[in-house]
Amino acid sequence: MADPTPLPDEQQPTAETEVARPSRRRGILLAVVAVLVLVAIGFWWRSTFSEDTDDAQVNGHLIEISSRIAGHVQKVYVEENEKVNRGALIAELDPSDYQVAVERAQGALASAVAAAAAANVYVPITQVNTGSNLSSANADVASAQAGLSQAEQQLDGARARVAQAEANYTKAQSDLDRYRPLVQKDVISKQQWDAAVAAADADQAAVADAQANQQAARDGVRASREKLNAAEAMQKYAQTGPKQVAQQSARARQAEAQVKEAQAALDQAKLNLSYTKIYAPVTGIITKKSVEIDENISAGQNLMTLVSLEDLWVTANFKETQLKNMRAGQSVDIHVDATDKTYKGRVTQIGGATGSVLSLFPPENATGNYVKVVQRVPVRVDFTDLASQDPNHVLRPGFSVEPKVWVK
Repeated sequence: MADPTPLPDEQQPTAETEVARPSRRRGILLAVVAVLVLVAIGFWWRSTFSEDTDDAQVNGHLIEISSRIAGHVQKVYVEENEKVNRGALIAELDPSDYQVAVERAQGALASAVAAAAAANVYVPITQVNTGSNLSSANADVASAQAGLSQAEQQLDGARARVAQAEANYTKAQSDLDRYRPLVQKDVISKQQWDAAVAAADADQAAVADAQANQQAARDGVRASREKLNAAEAMQKYAQTGPKQVAQQSARARQAEAQVKEAQAALDQAKLNLSYTKIYAPVTGIITKKSVEIDENISAGQNLMTLVSLEDLWVTANFKETQLKNMRAGQSVDIHVDATDKTYKGRVTQIGGATGSVLSLFPPENATGNYVKVVQRVPVRVDFTDLASQDPNHVLRPGFSVEPKVWVK
């Protein structure tokens, strides 16, 4: 066999090329091993010091904007999907009826204030009057008692005079009875008889006069007693003076309470007037707008939905196997797909039950064939400083995020 064709000098294998080829292979092999080691370290670091999930989203408040009063829509200042700031005027109702209600309440309050002032003025007047009436009633009672005593004494005197007159008349009648046969026999003169008859008539008249005086004295006693009864009745009424003062004081307090009631009615009327202007409670986006100008709305009627952009948080559903070292207060890196930015947060709450238990129709294993499925638990993550991290309110409820919780 012939010898092979000799290679050119530059293609002749040398000791250097034979040594370089194994060294290059060794370097590539070492690089691959190093990459694998780094990847393994990365996976170990990730699984040991942090827990993450892709089943998470941004959550926020959906505020149903409604009117607190019924009214006629006069103006609407927002449109669908428009961004509004906190305190911005959204809509306005016709305030005419509520302005009239405020004026009516102001008039009622003024009337109540005047009535309360008058009632308070009558309290000291009632105190003075009742005190004077009581003193006067006591004096009238004392005077009536004295009058009654005097009338009774006069009645006693009249009775004595009646008795005396009757005794004189009886004696005069006895004298006549004795003088009658004597005058018939002319034992005594006619003049003596006439004198006896005149004396008897005078005594009879004296009896009648004494009896009339007695009756007058009785009437005087009766009148004095009635006067005393009236004075005592007035005294009893005057003795109710403290109760009258208390009653007037109660009326004054009632009038003051009516002032407060009227003031409350005025405050309510002013509140209702202020409710004719509807403001945005927070900064957000207007959605589901259903109100239009010239529409009549009722109290509590839903007008639109305001998606809050201020109070946002993340709800992350972690596997139950990831919760071993997770605690409230741990820091979180939140990567948002829509902005491709990472935000800072903190774990605030760990759900009290798994998502399946909290679902509308929890699963039930009624067949006895159980398959273990790793459950997920909702974890709330709050942004640590959302105002500085999202000054332009780019984040929206519903954005998908990937939170990483640093558990160690």
